[in-house]
Amino acid sequence: MAGERSSFSAIARIKKSEIEEVLKNVDWPEQFPFKKEGFERSDESPDQTFYSTPRFVTHIDDPAINAITQFYASVFPASDTAGVTLLDMCSSWVSHYPKGYKQERIVGMGMNEDELKRNPVLTEYLVQDLNVDPRLPFEDNTFDVITNVVSVDYLKKPLDVFKEMRRILKPGGLAVMSFSNRCFWTKAISIWTSTGDADHVWIVGSYFHYAGGFEPPQALDISPNPGRTDPMYIVFSRKLSA
Repeated sequence: MAGERSSFSAIARIKKSEIEEVLKNVDWPEQFPFKKEGFERSDESPDQTFYSTPRFVTHIDDPAINAITQFYASVFPASDTAGVTLLDMCSSWVSHYPKGYKQERIVGMGMNEDELKRNPVLTEYLVQDLNVDPRLPFEDNTFDVITNVVSVDYLKKPLDVFKEMRRILKPGGLAVMSFSNRCFWTKAISIWTSTGDADHVWIVGSYFHYAGGFEPPQALDISPNPGRTDPMYIVFSRKLSA
């Protein structure tokens, strides 16, 4: 996890109940509350350059990986279900899906082709920088599930991306954003690096809310060993059916 930072000591002591209360009964501002400068980063060099060298590492520790995998197992459609399609956004050489999980179509989008080629769960992949082009090259109502692991904090145009997610999800389709307190600090947006874990939950929830067309987002704290191993948080929502 070279190049990443963690903020264990203070944030890890936040109670699970506090994290999970963040998105309950939110009185959202009328307008999207973040300014353009909030999505700037300390390193604005091209992401294609930053991610050009493959990193065959995991960016969260094993307990956190196990936690997100178990969550996926509880919400994913059963393996080999006819017509089910999944998209793993900001993917790499591993997606943390349940062992042996298969569908006819599982698409990975990421920044490094060498990493994507190594991902055993993917049936296809494409390389795309969402910070340059947030449009998702898929037809409307394509995917049953969209996942994103520890990468939502790098999105410079999150509302554009979340509106595209809404478009390509099937009605009732599930979007799962998971994150910890580790990141490539110079590439994370400033509203992320200047705030804490509970704020991050609110930020990701706001993306769903202001993109429109989603059920009210929900938050879960699935941290397996608070204060001892990497925390793990989930913000998820479903596309409205009508």
